[in-house]
Amino acid sequence: MIRTIIVDDHLILRDGIKALLKEMDNIELVGEASNGQELLPMLSRCNADLILMDINMPKMDGIEASKEALRICPDIKIIILSMHDDIQYYDSAVELGVHGFLLKESNYSELEAAIRSVSEGRPYFSQSLLLKLLNAHKKKPDFSITPREKEVLELLCRGLSTAEIASTLFLSVSTIEKHRAELLHKTNSPNSTALAVYAIKNNLVNLQSFS
Repeated sequence: MIRTIIVDDHLILRDGIKALLKEMDNIELVGEASNGQELLPMLSRCNADLILMDINMPKMDGIEASKEALRICPDIKIIILSMHDDIQYYDSAVELGVHGFLLKESNYSELEAAIRSVSEGRPYFSQSLLLKLLNAHKKKPDFSITPREKEVLELLCRGLSTAEIASTLFLSVSTIEKHRAELLHKTNSPNSTALAVYAIKNNLVNLQSFS
């Protein structure tokens, strides 16, 4: 069971997400809050697995709330509920350890895909955000990646797990982990989510592979 909390200051959006979650197998709503201050007391027992977190909220916004939530419960997964113009917050969120970004207008299937992907330790990005990430303050990397590293990177950005990448490329899990570690080092990324954001922003992956 994926125990989920919704944090958003708009009641109508929370109610909409709650209705969708009720239709999903093995996903349980265990709490809701209208801002970060209301969220934090719910985490004292760390009885949630995942948070759907708005960015722009009164009293305590989603960035600060994510920082505090991960301090209290380091293993909790966080998906940012994003608007198209929230892209300026993405770097800060990724640096904190946020695991995914989902547009508020996403449909049932994408919400479910995001929750299940992130709960399994894989980063998730709404498809319509990829172009924005690609065009955001793009700069040319001062390093090169090998063809094999590019294959691993594209599969990682598509949300495949290490085992799935290994199976797809007919390589061992340990070999994929070595490629991932090298990519993290080259891009100075702290985790796979940050690596995916970096790769998309800097055109290291082929966006057609996400269609």
